[in-house]
Amino acid sequence: MTTTAVANQKGGVAKTTTVHSLGVAMAEQGMKVLLVDLDPQASLSWACGVDPDSLRLSIHDVLLNRAKATDVILALEPPAPADGCPAGRLDLLPSTIDLAGAEMHLLTKTGREYVLRKALSKLKGGYDRVLIDCPPSLGILTINGLTAADEVLIPLQCESLSQRGVAQLLETIEDVRDYTNPDLAVRGAVATLFDGRTRLAHEVVAQVRSDYGVTVFEPYVPKSVKVAEAPAQGRSVLTHAPRSRSAQAYRELAQQLLSSNR
Repeated sequence: MTTTAVANQKGGVAKTTTVHSLGVAMAEQGMKVLLVDLDPQASLSWACGVDPDSLRLSIHDVLLNRAKATDVILALEPPAPADGCPAGRLDLLPSTIDLAGAEMHLLTKTGREYVLRKALSKLKGGYDRVLIDCPPSLGILTINGLTAADEVLIPLQCESLSQRGVAQLLETIEDVRDYTNPDLAVRGAVATLFDGRTRLAHEVVAQVRSDYGVTVFEPYVPKSVKVAEAPAQGRSVLTHAPRSRSAQAYRELAQQLLSSNR
């Protein structure tokens, strides 16, 4: 089971879209995939068609040791498998606004950085891939996500402020390596909302590669109204607009991530 934390403390970089789309693409390839919504805003849960206000249990209860992850996980409709692939599986560990309270509770708890890792460790063997949607901050919830992960994937909107966020995130990753997860790897960055017509977009990608030594995967995910429409339908762009350039980009990115771990 490979666990990937998708993190960037800057909001609006298509982090949730990246988690959802990669998860669907991996399930199309026959993988058993668990999506973990670690954000109190519950955007990933909404995007998967789950109403957080209707949930009796959520990841909040798991982190407070009130429920097991297996009692909270919801089965999502798996996507149709790609040609020649077995049927995959797509599940969700959902979030609610209550998770904001869990963050306060964790601050007073011994071993608070390891709570999510402990919960996910009991699921080993049940999934091929776990994708964690970290909140847009560098607080205790994101630290939990990074501590539980084998690798980090950084969604990167190609503008100057997003680039600055990469530097701050890399500093946090170094702290996590020093104190809670020495084997945490930076898998690379995904260029999202990419507008290839602008020179700035290309310059930011080049600078992230040169200044931080971070791999920026290709293809870049183009800016698309189809991506923006999909969450309102409770679907990923791969289901909403399966032949769009954005959907195809996420499929190719998922294939790269899978091929390196098989």
